[in-house]
Amino acid sequence: MNPISRFAIRNSQSERGFTLVALLLVMSLLALFALAAAENVRQQSQREREKEAIFRGEQVSDAIRRYYTYRGGQGVNSLPTSMDQLLEGIPKGTKKLQILRVSASRDPLSSSGEWKLISPTSGDVTDFVKALTVYSGGTPPVPRGDMARLATVIPQMANVLNTESTSTAPGGEDDSANSSGPFLGVASRSQRNSVITYYGIDRHDQWIFTPLFK
Repeated sequence: MNPISRFAIRNSQSERGFTLVALLLVMSLLALFALAAAENVRQQSQREREKEAIFRGEQVSDAIRRYYTYRGGQGVNSLPTSMDQLLEGIPKGTKKLQILRVSASRDPLSSSGEWKLISPTSGDVTDFVKALTVYSGGTPPVPRGDMARLATVIPQMANVLNTESTSTAPGGEDDSANSSGPFLGVASRSQRNSVITYYGIDRHDQWIFTPLFK
């Protein structure tokens, strides 16, 4: 084989090598872009579910307030004890007034779809009050007028800043059973960190939707 032929073969092999390297580089970049795009899509999807959770949670909060008012607003005994009571509505003449949509009774952030019911004396209330106090610059939240009778049974607000923080999210979901007693709010069963914040809180299960402070 003459020198020209050998040079042509080596040149062809070199070109194929460079082409392969360039192809691998392009494929690697495409893979990185795909991963980044997938993460953005995942975060956007979670953000939308979080917005929906807040929307539904605040509807539950309003339903609790309306039920509480209908029952006379006489403290803990006027609170609902199950989500079904909110779904049944309240009497209005010979009919019943719907105060909660079925879709709002479901938690969009947990696989079970079941809200965690928050009792007036729950430690979750303490954490929420603490977060609201920090969010407002150190001023503890004051219960709204029509819910004032509940102020005596919720954790002492003056001492909430001395409690330990429980902000580290363990992940997963809370699968504990709901109590059968009265509840003044709901929270997600998702124990994951959030993309957006709710009153400065970045953990799903610490977003408590309650009419107590609104």
